[in-house]
Amino acid sequence: MLSSILTDFRIIFDRDPAARNWLEVLFCYPGLQAIILHRIAHRIHSRGIPFLPRLISHIARFLTGVEIHPGATIGTGVFIDHGMGVVIGETAEVGDYSLIYQGVTLGGTGKESGKRHPTLGKNVVIGAGAKVLGNLNIGNNVRIGAGSVVLRNVPSDCTVVGIPGRIVYQSGVKVDPLEHGNLPDSEAKVIRLLLDRIDALEQQVQALQEEKSKQRELVVSGLPKLTANPNNDESHSCYLKDKEIEEFLGGTM
Repeated sequence: MLSSILTDFRIIFDRDPAARNWLEVLFCYPGLQAIILHRIAHRIHSRGIPFLPRLISHIARFLTGVEIHPGATIGTGVFIDHGMGVVIGETAEVGDYSLIYQGVTLGGTGKESGKRHPTLGKNVVIGAGAKVLGNLNIGNNVRIGAGSVVLRNVPSDCTVVGIPGRIVYQSGVKVDPLEHGNLPDSEAKVIRLLLDRIDALEQQVQALQEEKSKQRELVVSGLPKLTANPNNDESHSCYLKDKEIEEFLGGTM
């Protein structure tokens, strides 16, 4: 247990650029304190001693804002950054060198018994506020975007974003866990593709209308031509004038 705690302590200097000295990390990092108290509670819990492990877990929650059930299995080198609001369920398993931000929940989806919480592989990064619910398997080197809700298994070397979580990137290349802000916005990308498709369809409709109009002019060439109302140009892509869509797309550049 002591070697695991030392690894937990050292990994903070690699993961957090704000960590400057050992005294500050030891006394001012609630994520580290929560993991240390959890390792003590887990050791007692594994020996079948009742009440005391839950009491230690409750005290840790009061002091750090991190709630880890004594039955959860936490690997070595796990870093809980900031920590407030993190909840890790009884049967959850967190792999070595995983990075968990504030507000993350590794929870269940009902009152089922047995294994009901997620299993995380090694080097997993879970963004702030993300929820991983149920007896899921999250592979190695997976990145879960902030605010995502993961309800299905995720293979290794993937990036997951959205509600519900969708795999948007898959590669064997290991990425820097601190570059969490560079995750893609899959919803905005799909909306942009749909708008481009609408624009293309509008152009096709306009071309057909012009062709039909020319054919009609040939048939009734003796009749006076109707002048189109310039204020009622339906061929113009009105969505480009929609302020909300413009602001939304502008934020994805």
